[in-house]
Amino acid sequence: MASRLNPYIQFESSAREAMEFYQSVFGGEVQSNTFAEFGASHGPDDDNKLMHSQLETPSGFTLMAADTPQGMPYNPGENMAISLSGDDGDELRGYYAKLSDGGKVTVPLEKQMWGDEFGMVTDKFGVNWMVNVAGS
Repeated sequence: MASRLNPYIQFESSAREAMEFYQSVFGGEVQSNTFAEFGASHGPDDDNKLMHSQLETPSGFTLMAADTPQGMPYNPGENMAISLSGDDGDELRGYYAKLSDGGKVTVPLEKQMWGDEFGMVTDKFGVNWMVNVAGS
């Protein structure tokens, strides 16, 4: 799979409803996982919240979303990131390194519970980025 870039939206607790709405607008298929499914709840209120949701449309659009877990801030206006994902680890790690230069690493790029390498950075212009290397 080639690397791809798409928006990732953070919701307070309405990611499921929002993704169903976007599916009604753009068509396609939504795949979602809850915090409980990954054993990653920060508390009982997180169990049914979406840890990750992805809409793939017939037009080739990809939209990703998640709910904010307990104990983490939700700041409207700061709730969007650009996601870079794929299986070309060298390419994606290079993007992560370059985006980190002069920026702020918020999640180090390392292996995660779902089996991929993942990290987050806010670049020097204040743009939030997520990088996911599949199957690392």
